[in-house]
Amino acid sequence: MFWTSYFLAVLALVLAWPVPVLLSRAEWPSRAPFMAMVLWQAIALAGGLSMIGAMLAYGLEPIGDNLIAGLRSLAGMVLHNEPTTALGFWHLFALSAAALLSAHLVFTLLLTYVKIERQRRRHRELLALLASPSDDGPGTVVINHDSPVAYCLPGGARSVTVLSDGLMAALEPAELRAVLIHENAHLSQRHDLLLWAFAAWRQALPWFPTTRLAQVAVNSLIEMLADDVALRTESKGTLIKAIAIVASGSASPVEQFIPPATGSNAMSPAGDTWGGTGGTGGTGGADSPRTTATRVSRLLSPKPPLPGALRAMVLAASAMLLAVPTGLLIVPGLLG
Repeated sequence: MFWTSYFLAVLALVLAWPVPVLLSRAEWPSRAPFMAMVLWQAIALAGGLSMIGAMLAYGLEPIGDNLIAGLRSLAGMVLHNEPTTALGFWHLFALSAAALLSAHLVFTLLLTYVKIERQRRRHRELLALLASPSDDGPGTVVINHDSPVAYCLPGGARSVTVLSDGLMAALEPAELRAVLIHENAHLSQRHDLLLWAFAAWRQALPWFPTTRLAQVAVNSLIEMLADDVALRTESKGTLIKAIAIVASGSASPVEQFIPPATGSNAMSPAGDTWGGTGGTGGTGGADSPRTTATRVSRLLSPKPPLPGALRAMVLAASAMLLAVPTGLLIVPGLLG
């Protein structure tokens, strides 16, 4: 597995720097946000697998020609006190680093989930005291505030969409429907799970450009996906006006009304906010001024959908990103 470890190390470096930078600058994701989302997930998973896999492949190289054989031999050394003379210092160091990185990623993922759930629970408690049910259907509540605000708070059967009095007074019925459809799309498509995973990835590896660029891109892409759902029933003009009105909401008054549960940063994946309000227990950064401008520009100057052949290429590239490191680790002697 000597060459496998070096190939995976190079792949990890490529996926950590040039690939995410190039993808973040590309224009085609707005034409196929779902395909772009799939590709970002593949880059994240393949990058993590390549990082850990490179260290495992190097560490296990003296005792196995693939990951399974090497782990079986290592298990024998640990459980049955078999001799470890085949493993040198650097092999043991690589194995220890792989174990620590894996534990760090899993722990950060779980810790982020706990923090998010704690934040959402406090937010629901505040809404129970300060919000009233809406006539727009179950799972929708209204807060008494003049700023136009709309966001959703995920939670399975406890999911809720929050609107402000100011929003309902500013929007026409069709525009309000567009907002509600947009928020329901976030809930039904479980965008909060994507935000949670990418937020945890960034917190675990904040020094990698991939983590920052991926989180910003995913925040923007989920807004586009929700807009596309709203466009199935509402006109572009209606959606554009709704986006503009909600984007005019101010963050500070809402934070005073419902303070953030954990001092959330601008991209806490607790929910979704339309107006870039942040700190309300929502994503905040999911609809930053830049994202709002991108959404409006996409609606005002629509480009044709990505051709089927290019969509297939994106899916094939995503599949290859996951298949290559997996195959190199499992198939004996694939690189010699």
